[in-house]
Formats: sequence, structure tokens, C-alpha cells
Amino acid sequence: MRMRSFFYTTILLCITLVLLLIKSVSSPRITFAASSNASIAISNPTSPLSRVYPSEVRQWESIIIQNAQQYQLDPNLIAAVILQESGGNAQAYSASGAVGLMQIMPCDGIAQSFICSGHPCFQNRPSMQELFDPEFNISYGVRYLAGLINKYGNEREALYHYGPLDVGYRYAETVLTIYTTYQ
Repeated sequence: MRMRSFFYTTILLCITLVLLLIKSVSSPRITFAASSNASIAISNPTSPLSRVYPSEVRQWESIIIQNAQQYQLDPNLIAAVILQESGGNAQAYSASGAVGLMQIMPCDGIAQSFICSGHPCFQNRPSMQELFDPEFNISYGVRYLAGLINKYGNEREALYHYGPLDVGYRYAETVLTIYTTYQ
């Protein structure tokens, strides 16, 4: 009996360790330490994109600036979201089903299985095919982020709602840290 108990305990421990390893490997989105709770005023659509951002992000500069101007956001905030979400990889696809540069949840794919109030949570979102297009992804992501800023009144709250639900304000703090660091 004692051997059986040890066997089940060992298996349970191994499964737990594997799940923790998978979770840590599949969600590399939180990479910087949280900085502060201060809100940063970010609304300079004419500021140039900082040269400090890696080339993987700067390659999308013209699309970033165009959308920043259209939605009255600082292009460096958009670049910070892109760096955090995809590292500038337009083909990024997360374990949760988010797609593209700004990691938008699509209406199809894995995201289709998320149910909210008896319906797919993201049924009104674009398709994966649309979101893999960098221009469409940035345009949609910036419009979405600008809407959240208007709704919640500041960038920190907007980023909190933009990011994954299971990380709280860490996502917002991470993006704001990138934003201030890459100026």
C-alpha cells in the first residue's frame, strides 16, 4: 500500500512539474519587472519611433507611425506593445491562440473554443488569416488599444485590459517599462 501511495505521489509531482514548465515556456510575455503604479501620459502621435527598438520592431515603423497618427497615440507605445507581444514577429502565434504582431485573439483557431456567456468570446474579431497581415494587425491592435484608453482614461488601465487576464497589472507595467526604457 505504501508503494502505491509513493507511486501516485511521484506521478502527481511529475505532472505538476511538467505543467509548470510548459506554462513558463509558453508564456514568455512577462519579461521585465514591474516598475511603478504611475500612469504615463502617452499621446504624441508625431514623435518618431525610437532608434533603440530592435530592427525586428522598427521594420514596421511606417505602419506604426501611420496608425499612431490616426489614433493619436505615441508610436513608441505601439512599438512597446509589439515588442512585448511578438518581438516584431508578424507570424507569432501564442499558446492561447493570439495572432500576429500585436497578439490579437481571432474569431477562429484555438480562440474559437473560449466561451463567454454561452457564445464564443471572440466571435466578432477578425480571422487568423486577416491578423497575420502586419498592416491589418497593427491597425486593428492600435484601434483596439486607443478604444481601451478612451474607455478607461489612461494607458495603464488600458494595457491592463489589453493584456492577458491572468497576469493582472504586470502586463501593463511591463509594457510601460519597455516604453520608458526604449525612449
